[in-house]
Amino acid sequence: MSLVIGSLERPLRVAVVGSGPSGFYAIETLFSAKLAVTVDVFDRLPTPFGLVRYGVAPDHPKIKNVIKIYEKIALDPRFYFFGNVNIGHDVSVKELQKFYDCIIFACGAETDKHLNIPNENLVGSHTATEFVGWYNGHPDYQSREFDLSHPVAVIVGLGNVAMDVARILSKTADELKGTDITQKALAVLSQSKIREVHVVGRRGPVQSAFTPVEIKEFGELSQAMPVVKSEDLVINDASQKELADPQAAVRKKNFEILKKYSAITEQKPRKIFFHFLKSPVEIKGKTKVEQIVLEKNILSGEAGQQSAKGTKVFETIDCGNIFRSVGYRGVPIDGVPFDIKKGIFANNAGRILENGKVLAGLYAAGWIKRGPTGVIGTNKPDSEETVNNLLADVAKLKGCESPSRESVEQYLKTKNIRFVNYQDWQKINAAEIERGKPLGKPREKITTLKDIFSCLS
Repeated sequence: MSLVIGSLERPLRVAVVGSGPSGFYAIETLFSAKLAVTVDVFDRLPTPFGLVRYGVAPDHPKIKNVIKIYEKIALDPRFYFFGNVNIGHDVSVKELQKFYDCIIFACGAETDKHLNIPNENLVGSHTATEFVGWYNGHPDYQSREFDLSHPVAVIVGLGNVAMDVARILSKTADELKGTDITQKALAVLSQSKIREVHVVGRRGPVQSAFTPVEIKEFGELSQAMPVVKSEDLVINDASQKELADPQAAVRKKNFEILKKYSAITEQKPRKIFFHFLKSPVEIKGKTKVEQIVLEKNILSGEAGQQSAKGTKVFETIDCGNIFRSVGYRGVPIDGVPFDIKKGIFANNAGRILENGKVLAGLYAAGWIKRGPTGVIGTNKPDSEETVNNLLADVAKLKGCESPSRESVEQYLKTKNIRFVNYQDWQKINAAEIERGKPLGKPREKITTLKDIFSCLS
């Protein structure tokens, strides 16, 4: 008689690919379910927590407190961490299926969307992701160089990541030195000559994607001030309707803050200019960024469905750096159907689909499921939906060939993959905290794979 999957004799074996918020919320839901389950988490990096570690701005420590919840989950004996294992490269999805009854992909949206304008790849034209990763100590971006000697920088995008980039560029070294920003990034930023940051959005102030908490911080900087033109806050009828919508409390609060900024008379040495209804159409320069050309837009369409259209009226900003933050896309993994148009894994409520049919045992959660929307907390109900569908499918699962953690460890060793477990991570974590103490910082991140493995030897 075969063992029932999910029983004490044969726990449900789940692999989670990605150790960020959506992955941990999925595990939390699995652990609260009324069945026996073990969960192994795979991450291509040797460190857990994904965007909370490498995406949240260093001057936002309270947001990082959510890691405490994830740490409690990770200490559950049903949890195991396989860091430094890249699913799709080191181990294929088909190989992984030998050891797990089902797989939840929670690997996020790892790449930036392009502006698709001339000279986008000039020196000085960057993605927000690489800048954020660089100052947050992400191993992939430590070789990047940022020349901040020109007094003007331009950021394209009006989401929270764009706000983070604008704020970090506008803060003084004193405002950042007590955070977990890397010392390397702090040294470069302390020598920055940037005095103007221009934040550009293709739609109007009502349609901005930032949150009130993010925009409010620009009024609290020691040496920098927000600049909003009052005429940019004169909005059309459709935008008025969007603002009056009872469900639009965030938009209304944003708009109120922008109105306050438009009345500021105090002067500070650094300025953050907010541009609305403008789209970049060209970057100019011989070998590096020298200017960006913007086209003024108008909004058309019904409330809630307005789109920006160019007016053939242009303006140019002289600048030395451009950071694009116009959205993100998932990265395909061999063996998982990918929706090229949406930049996500093809799915229905978390169940992976191939040609419209459910692929048994494969699931998605987080940004790779729904696209790059929402804040960290948005991932909780999203992951719960996916796991609830997974649990509903357990009775239909065939069961994997080798349902044991020891088999996975042995298999990785035969492939010469140096995986990092959670106990290893705890050593890395302790080393970072110790490195931060003499600097007056919560931690000084270890930023290269070589140094990470050195502290484990």
